Amino acid sequence: MTDNRTFRVITYGCQMNAHDSERISGLLEEAGYVPAAGDGEPDVVVFNTCAVRENADNRLYGNLGHLRPTKLAHPGMQIAVGGCLAQKDRGDIVKRAPWVDVVFGTHNIGSLPVLLERARHNAAAEVEILESLEVFPSTLPTRRESTYAGWVSISVGCNNTCTFCIVPALRGKEKDRRPGDILAEVRALAAEGVLEVTLLGQNVNSYGVEFGDRYAFGKLLRACGEVDGLERVRFTSPHPKDFTDDVIAAMAETPNVCHSLHMPLQSGSDAVLRAMRRSYRAEKYLGIIDKVRAAMPDAAITTDIIVGFPGETDADFEQTLEVVRSARYSSAFTFQYSKRPGTPAATMDEQVPKAVVQERYDRLIATLEEISWAENKRLVGSTLEVLVAVGEGRKDTSTGRLSGRARDGRLVHFAAPADAGIRPGDIVHTAVTYAAPHHLNADGPLVSHRRTRAGDAWESGSVTRTPGVKLGMPTIGAPPPQPAAHC
Repeated sequence: MTDNRTFRVITYGCQMNAHDSERISGLLEEAGYVPAAGDGEPDVVVFNTCAVRENADNRLYGNLGHLRPTKLAHPGMQIAVGGCLAQKDRGDIVKRAPWVDVVFGTHNIGSLPVLLERARHNAAAEVEILESLEVFPSTLPTRRESTYAGWVSISVGCNNTCTFCIVPALRGKEKDRRPGDILAEVRALAAEGVLEVTLLGQNVNSYGVEFGDRYAFGKLLRACGEVDGLERVRFTSPHPKDFTDDVIAAMAETPNVCHSLHMPLQSGSDAVLRAMRRSYRAEKYLGIIDKVRAAMPDAAITTDIIVGFPGETDADFEQTLEVVRSARYSSAFTFQYSKRPGTPAATMDEQVPKAVVQERYDRLIATLEEISWAENKRLVGSTLEVLVAVGEGRKDTSTGRLSGRARDGRLVHFAAPADAGIRPGDIVHTAVTYAAPHHLNADGPLVSHRRTRAGDAWESGSVTRTPGVKLGMPTIGAPPPQPAAHC
């Protein structure tokens, strides 16, 4: 019995973690817990962690330390730690922070309610870390934070062996969902009024490897185009080594697939890419970008870049800048390399001094901002379709603007009369009047405003909930025949 105990989930990391947090919230609600309101202290705090960068450890243990006095002042409060860092550190978390009640890994999210009750009953910490996936996460109930946009996992895990990345060790080998199962979840979301879905995987375009169809991802994109009510489809992240022409064609030819592409580069140096075990080279990478722009001239391309990988020389870094200038990114996630214990790169010779990494990083940011600003300026005067969002603009209250995302993923702040009745989830068309490196402003009158079911749901205060879709992982042997629309 939970006695209507309250909970709060705190998420670090990528979209996969954010989606896992929706599963965690759905599980807790199904078990009788209630989301904590406002700033009050919840009965259960769940940290869903990331382990990609070194500061993830510091951030978690710092927050656990800050929470200790609160727990001491609130008898019965429980703290749970899950996600990638929990998978990595395991029982060490309880040793470093003995006031933690539950530790669970990436493979057994579904165990959390039971572990909380067991820890409560036994008055002792429960640590459960499985080495392989217990159930596919999408079999679990979900409490989605948005009424208008949803994440849909198409696979978990990764078969790549990048020397800087700890994710395969923590999330395991790639496991793919069946196409019909994915589409069942997409249709369920669209039926609830969700307008935009993002297909998630550590490497989405290797999707199909488990059931032997290398064209499965392109087929999946086309099938999403047939879902009634679904207006936008995005995906993240692909890997250049698996990116095929049929995916570009599916993006260009499927009206609801957005012309936005997140294509991780990591480095523009072939020597560094070899050391990273990234099985493509700069020429192939830029060839993909050229094909995407030929098929979709309006495509916005974003990326990931690591600065200061072991052995990176000044010449290697200059090659990265050359690729950045050629690719013309609309934005980028940039990282200074940090050692992750357990990865091959952590023990490589020629670790780059911090001061050198910082200088290169600053130059990269300056180059990226110059390019993204120039690309954004090209849009001044154009009319964009914007899906109105919650909390995208920190200054919206003071400026009187609302915010949302254009179809290509760019952030747009737009002026709207207070009495216009525009809700998160609605669609507006507005003309761009000003461009900055990281956003666009549209301060003129709206061109149009369309009220949507997603906006209705936001206004009524409802939260999109989807039950666990009974899916599971592929079985051994040939897959059963699938209808053409479900492939």
